[in-house]
Amino acid sequence: MKRLLSIIESPLHPDFSALYRRLNIEEARVSSMRKAISILKTEPPGLIVCEFFYGYSNNYAGVNISNLDVMLASLQKYSPQSRVIVLVDKSERQYVDTLSALFPLHAVLVYPVTEQALTAALS
Repeated sequence: MKRLLSIIESPLHPDFSALYRRLNIEEARVSSMRKAISILKTEPPGLIVCEFFYGYSNNYAGVNISNLDVMLASLQKYSPQSRVIVLVDKSERQYVDTLSALFPLHAVLVYPVTEQALTAALS
């Protein structure tokens, strides 16, 4: 059984729990990057589904591109084999390319995300 970590930081994140069960994927859900990084250290997942939010103004003096930077850096140390599927709003899609130049991303899906699109990305 594959293990998947859903990082749900907003109401936009679709609930694909039924799809994961049909595909025999065990899902763990967290609501913050801090909790996600904790799981990466103890129970590395094979797949991660997370939302991208561009850091228009952040407290890091422009060092971080998005909400995913710290988690993706941790991923390289604790779970480099994990594949990351990013969900993003159409208006922020252009910024994901900057992030993917720094960190490997398995797939990028633009909202609204369909079961069909996610199933293809999970394969």
